[in-house]
Amino acid sequence: MHIAIAGNIGAGKTTLTKMLAKRYGWKAHFEPVDNNPYLEDYYKDMKRWAFNLQIYFLNKRFCDVVEISKSNDTIVQDRTIFEDARIFAPNLHEMGLMSDRDFNNYSHLFDLMMSLVKIPDLLIYIRCSIPRLIDHIQQRGREYEQAMRIDYLKGLNRRYEDWIKDYKGHLIIVDGDTTDFQDNPKDFKRITDMIDDRLFGLFPIDDK
Repeated sequence: MHIAIAGNIGAGKTTLTKMLAKRYGWKAHFEPVDNNPYLEDYYKDMKRWAFNLQIYFLNKRFCDVVEISKSNDTIVQDRTIFEDARIFAPNLHEMGLMSDRDFNNYSHLFDLMMSLVKIPDLLIYIRCSIPRLIDHIQQRGREYEQAMRIDYLKGLNRRYEDWIKDYKGHLIIVDGDTTDFQDNPKDFKRITDMIDDRLFGLFPIDDK
């Protein structure tokens, strides 16, 4: 089974992924951030490195999806391939940080990949306001993120909401502004109760 955690930069995806993997004994797949050879250059010059970064993420995410599809384990994944193509790349294109040529090339590659994969069995979306995202980004202290543009985060948030509004698969939405799942056990239990209901309730996902 494939469980995926979605949300904007700083929403808490990695934290929730780790907590769910520990709680359920699931195998975790994390977003390739710390060893990403493009990320630091990207935040210094987004227009120059946008296409390179998105191709890197697309490649890594597609490899993950292929591996997940072949696994008999339940896997919880930090960010999906759909977020790269439906949110991050279009946002960069709209901001003028990715050319028409590069965006069209990227989109055609993504469409080909999508003909070979399926959506997650369950998607958990962490919805956060911009102030909350900024607070989390500042707290974790990644130097290359500190100069991130506010309009960049706002554009991503808008695209996330548009994507979730039309999402067709099984979905749980977590309010990241009012839910402190990291430090409040009751908040985390509310999330796991929702997951248990979807996975093991009267009409579990496996019976769809």
